Amino acid sequence: MRVQVAIIGGGPSGLLLGQLLHNAGIEAVVLERQTREYVLTRIRAGVLERGTVNLLEQAGAADRLHAESFTHDGTVISVNNKHFNIPFHKYVNKPVTVYGQTELTRDLYDARELGGAATLFNVEDVIINDVKSDSPSIDCKIASESIHIDCDYVAGCDGFHGVSRQHIPSDVRREYEKVYPFGWLGIISETKPVHEELIYANSDRGFALCSMRTDRLSRYYVQCDANDSIDNWSDSAFWDELKQRIPEQFADTIETGPSIEKSIAPLRSFVCEPMQYGKLFLCGDAAHIVPPTGAKGLNTAASDVHYLYNAFKQRYQHNDDEALTSYSQTALKRVWKVQRFSWWMTSMLHRFPDQSEFDINIQRAELDFLRESEPAQASLAINYVGLPY
Repeated sequence: MRVQVAIIGGGPSGLLLGQLLHNAGIEAVVLERQTREYVLTRIRAGVLERGTVNLLEQAGAADRLHAESFTHDGTVISVNNKHFNIPFHKYVNKPVTVYGQTELTRDLYDARELGGAATLFNVEDVIINDVKSDSPSIDCKIASESIHIDCDYVAGCDGFHGVSRQHIPSDVRREYEKVYPFGWLGIISETKPVHEELIYANSDRGFALCSMRTDRLSRYYVQCDANDSIDNWSDSAFWDELKQRIPEQFADTIETGPSIEKSIAPLRSFVCEPMQYGKLFLCGDAAHIVPPTGAKGLNTAASDVHYLYNAFKQRYQHNDDEALTSYSQTALKRVWKVQRFSWWMTSMLHRFPDQSEFDINIQRAELDFLRESEPAQASLAINYVGLPY
């Protein structure tokens, strides 16, 4: 097989990049380790920046999003029994869109099938060859059959545990990581959301988040120990804990019900530099991870896709490879700003096991300042809605 761009990873970033390239007439294939059905069982975030929505529109995969998504014009921050609203429209005049990542992924798969774009599933034993040469290639297997793919470039969209990043030599690659001493215990329930906007809650018992997928599908989280197990949490125990972390006004009206999904997600901040090596380009979780507090994981992957897609267009439509050469530098400039925001949100809203009384009072002062200061609220709104590309 011969393509211009070989994309490793059939999650949202790989699918979005592949679909944009396909629509631009650039030959690309997407290689996915799992089946389509398996990928669509993954439960992930659902808050989309305007830039991410714009890319989905360019990809021709936004019709169902526009029909079924929710637009959010602000968010609620609570501290124990008090809360305040941060109106995005007041500071940036842009909303965010709530639409499940699973549905977004399904839409991209459907768009690729409709357009006849190539997506290969059950791909195993991926080896990337000769990325420092003018003729890189990929060797892999599908159902024990060996496949060889010649290409001009390789896009590594295969996540934190994928093979792509490991093909950047260790003496070239520098990795930065912060592992947080807690996780998020999350459930999905077929219940009405407790509020029309997301609620980010700081309490003496720890962080909580009230979110949603639809008007009858709610997503809730509570901070838990990093080594905790879902076996320790019955549905009733979860609801009891959540109610103690959010203001009484919301706790008294929340609709509870059986969980249809329950999991614990660890939290980490991670950045790999550089995001390119020869003809290999990293995109999304293969290059960086953020804690979910600021809803930036999928959106930062989308910003990578924006930079990489436009760089490939410059290369193939105008024979100009300047944007490809500077891709890592361009993408990382935004990545580190997003890392700062996600770290700040996480630090401000969670309880840390080694926090002193001084640390807790500083945290409370930070939240008081956010509540009282319009410039501070504007800063949160600008970052939450999404920094420009």
